[in-house]
Parts: sequence; structure tokens; C-alpha cells
Amino acid sequence: MLQNIFRFLPALLIVIGLAGPAAAEQGMAIDPATCLGCHSNKISATAFAASVHGKNACTSCHVEITDLSKHMKGEVKVAKVACERCHKKENAEHYNSVHAQKDVRCAECHTDIHTHTYWKKDKRKVVAKCIQCHDKEAGYQQSIHGKGVAAGNQDSAACNDCHNLHEIKPLGDKTSHDTREFHTKVCMKCHADHKMMQRNNVTTVAVESYMASYHGKNYRLGFPEKVAGCADCHTAHGVLPAKDPNSSVNPKNLVKTCAQCHTRATGLFTKFYSHGEHNDREKYPILFYTFIAMTGLLVSTFAVFWVHTLLWMFRGFVENREKARALMEGHVPHHVPEAHAQYRRFNRIHIFLHLLVIISFLGLSLTGLPLKFSDQQWAKMFMNLYGGSANAGLLHRICAGITFVYFGSALYMSVHFLFIRKDIKGNFLQRLFGPDSLCPNFRDIRDVTGMVRWFLFRGPKPTFERWTYWEKFDFIAVFWGMFAIGGSGLMLWFPELFGAFLPGWMFNVATIVHSDEALLATGFIFSVHFFNTHGRPEKFPMDFVIFNGQISKEEMIEERGDQWKRYEEDGITEKFRAKHTSGIMYDFFVKGFGFLALFTGLTLLFLMIYAFVAGGSH
Repeated sequence: MLQNIFRFLPALLIVIGLAGPAAAEQGMAIDPATCLGCHSNKISATAFAASVHGKNACTSCHVEITDLSKHMKGEVKVAKVACERCHKKENAEHYNSVHAQKDVRCAECHTDIHTHTYWKKDKRKVVAKCIQCHDKEAGYQQSIHGKGVAAGNQDSAACNDCHNLHEIKPLGDKTSHDTREFHTKVCMKCHADHKMMQRNNVTTVAVESYMASYHGKNYRLGFPEKVAGCADCHTAHGVLPAKDPNSSVNPKNLVKTCAQCHTRATGLFTKFYSHGEHNDREKYPILFYTFIAMTGLLVSTFAVFWVHTLLWMFRGFVENREKARALMEGHVPHHVPEAHAQYRRFNRIHIFLHLLVIISFLGLSLTGLPLKFSDQQWAKMFMNLYGGSANAGLLHRICAGITFVYFGSALYMSVHFLFIRKDIKGNFLQRLFGPDSLCPNFRDIRDVTGMVRWFLFRGPKPTFERWTYWEKFDFIAVFWGMFAIGGSGLMLWFPELFGAFLPGWMFNVATIVHSDEALLATGFIFSVHFFNTHGRPEKFPMDFVIFNGQISKEEMIEERGDQWKRYEEDGITEKFRAKHTSGIMYDFFVKGFGFLALFTGLTLLFLMIYAFVAGGSH
């Protein structure tokens, strides 16, 4: 009872004041009762007393009224209230808002200034204020968010959740970085909050799958203006469930929605799983089994070749120690006449094509890995170095074009080798499985077995023909890689073209294949291939043969003894003898390029490992 009396005490005092004569100023302020003597027809004493301003005198806001007689004569008019005198924080935010730019002042939103009560975080009051002007804002009140707020769900998004209460930023140019970022950033604030989503029975898959997509990766890297954000597909205010016929993501409306960016989108194109999860076997079995297959390929390939590399590394180290000890004791295993004479192993076309492979592969890796590991700080640094994801994409496609050039050249050279060359003996099949062919044959099984026996100290190191089994694997991998990486890359490069006759979920499959096969290729090249070619104890720190095409006689006999023996039996050794070595400047620049490529690859390998350890693979 006492509590209620104290609550309405200010109103009672005002009413009592009205009953007496109009009092003059009490101290520095004019008695509110005096003001209500004239303004009671517009201002309720009880409502004002119960409002947030009820403890203030009228002249606390209307500071220009200092002389009551002049005011009553009309000589002093009531000016617009300067709310910033008390509400400094809110004023600072408002000053930086679009409302201030449009000269929308406090009282134009807070029209109930004399009856205004605490909002107590009730979003319904915020919406009620905003729709005084924005009553036709693209169907917010009919949206899933608007209905949630109206029902009293304080987790549902209201105007202030996206636009703030007072610091309402102008959206400005629709294509600007800030505006494009806003389209997604404000949605993430709630939908990435696991606790909030859990208590509202809403999954966070939308955020996780978006961030794993090409659109989300670009957003995370800091280039949202290049991709679609949440509001582009779901709209900004009229967000509705997909089953609602009016929803922008309803199957009947998807072509129109997708066509905002993909102008030639078709019904097939819209079959794309926008929020498809490859770990959800029940909803997305195709994505699940594609991911399982690619993961199996990665794990099995790395398991076999990393074990092969480690065994070779240890056995090669032991062999080098044994050779050094034998030389110290005066034992020379064999004498090779003209041991340092140079013989041609590769032609100029082979060297040129290998340079193309290095340039294109490093270019693809440097521009592709930052996208795959988009949550890493180093990925953002790389993208900024390129001047943005658009430039990185252009470089990536140029390098892809180079890849198709050397792949086409490899196909032509294969056909030329099998059917046209006159200096190779035998028919098509004899050439295909002959010693000069890169096609695997039964000899490779014997070589693999011999290498494993050597690894385990159970036999001598095999001598090879022109091509080793690991070199053949590298060559065959190019064909598989072009099918997997090249085919999926073309689909992702020209989605509208392929979307005209392929269902959209094929792009989900292509993304998984392209990403995982690229990871396999880069991991294999920068670890296994680099070791096989440059890092093994016999070659460290670099085998220069691919840059000058030459190999010494001693090295050829030791490593490819069967090839040398065949050349001797055919009497053609001198045909391959190099007449001169490469020039000093050529060696300087090309070796410099080779070491730069090697260092770049190893750096990328380290960054990939770091990203996996840090949990950054998507």
C-alpha cells in the first residue's frame, strides 16, 4: 500500500499544486504545477509522473522558459528539446546516424516524450517505434522475425538487432564493402550464437555451411562485395520459411532469387544445396559419400607415400654414411671412365613444359590455398597481397589455362610417341609398354619390390630404366588430376553453362572434389614429389636435370643402369651425349627460380600443416 502511495506521490503533488494559485518559480525552476495549469489538456499529470521523465521539472527540458510572464505573453516560444544535455551517449550515437543526416531528431521518434516509460529490453516497443515511419519495410511484420517479436520472443530479430537503437548507419551504395558486409554480418550475430539458436530450436548449420562455401570464404577473407550474403537470398526484412509460398527461397521462387546474380539460372541450377552438409548422410547422401571417397583417397595416398618417403630417407642416409666410410678406407666401388661427361635426358620441350607446370602449379596453390583455409590470418594476408579475391580468382584462372596448355601438349606428345615417332621401335602396344614409355608395366612391380627390400636392408638398391615407378605415378596423376581438378574447376568456373544441363547439387560435389583433390595434389607435390626429386640424400638440395636436361654418366649408370646398358647394346650412347653445358647466366637465373619454387612450396606445406593443427580446414 505504501509502495503505491510513493509511486503516485509526484502526480498527487502536481494535482495539489493545481488547486492553489499559480506559484512563481521555486529556486531555478518553474513549478510543474504552474505549467500544467495551462497544458493539462495535452499532458496527463499521472502519466507524466509515471514516465521516465517524471522526476524532472518541465524546465529541465524546456530550458528557454526562464521568465514565466514573457512565456505567457508569447514572447518566448517553446523550442525543440535538446535531449543531448542529459542523454550524451545516445546523442553521440544519434549524431553518427542516418537519422541525424536526415535531420530526424529525438522527439520525432520519441513522440510520447511525456508518457515515455522504460522499454525493459522489450523488442515490441522498438518495432512499434520504427514502424511509425517504416511501416512498409518489405514485410517485416509478416516475416518469421516480425511474428516472433510480436509473440514476445526476445531472441527474434527486431530492428535494433540489425540497425542498432540510435547509431543507425546509412547503407549507402548497395555494392560498397560496408553494405555488402552488413548483409551477412548482422545475421551472423544471432545465427552463430549456439546457445540462442539451441533454445529456439534453430540449427546453426546455415552459418557453418555458408562459411564453408565459396560465398562464405570470400566474406571471411574480407571481400563480401564479391559474393552473395544472407540477405541477398533470404531478403533483408521479409524472411520467411522455405515452405512459405511467398518466401524468396521457396522452390517456386528460387530461379528469380538466383538470377539476381546468376542471370542465366535455370530450374536445374537451383537444385544446388545452398546449405548442404557433407557430414549429413541422411539429408545429403551424395555429398557424404563423395567426401568419404575423397577422404579415403587422400588418406591412402599419403599413408603409402609418406611411409615410402620416411623409409627412403632413413635408408638413403645410411647408404651415404656407408659410402663415406668406404671412401675413407680407400675402397672405390667401381671406376667409371669419363664419369662427369654429360648426357641429354630431357629435350627443350620437356624443360619448357616443366617450367609451365611449376609456374601454373605454384600459381594455383598460392591463390587457391588461401580460399580453402579462409579462416587463417595468413590467408587474409595473401588475399590482401593480391589486391582482393577477384584478382586472386583471375590469377587462378590464368594458371588453370596454363595447366590446360601443358596437359594438351602432354596428350599430343603421347600420341606422337605412340604412333608417329620413327626412332622408337615396335608397334603401338610395344611402345606403350616399352622401356621409353611412362605407362606402368610389370617391371614396375619388380622395381617396387626391389626398393622395399632395399629399404629393409634385405637387398641391393635396384637400377632403373629410363622412368622409375614414382615418375610414372607422377605422370599418371596428371591425367587423374585433370579429370578431377580440371573438370570440377571448369564446372565452378562456368556454373551457369553447366547448370543448364546438370542438377545444381553437382556443384556441391564439384566443390568437394576440387577442394580435396587440390589438397592431395599440393600436399603430395610439396612433400613426396619434392623429396623424391630434390630432398632424398642422393640429390639434396636440388636435382637440376629438369632445368638443363643433362645428367652425368656416373649418375646415369648408378641410378638408371638398365637404361645405360640398353643404350650401349643399341650403340646409341653417343647420340645422347651433350656437346656443351648451359650458360652461367642461364644456370644462375634458372637455379634461382628453382630454389624460389622449392622454398615457396615448402612454405605453403608448412602453412597447410599449421592450418590443420589450428583446425582451419573447410
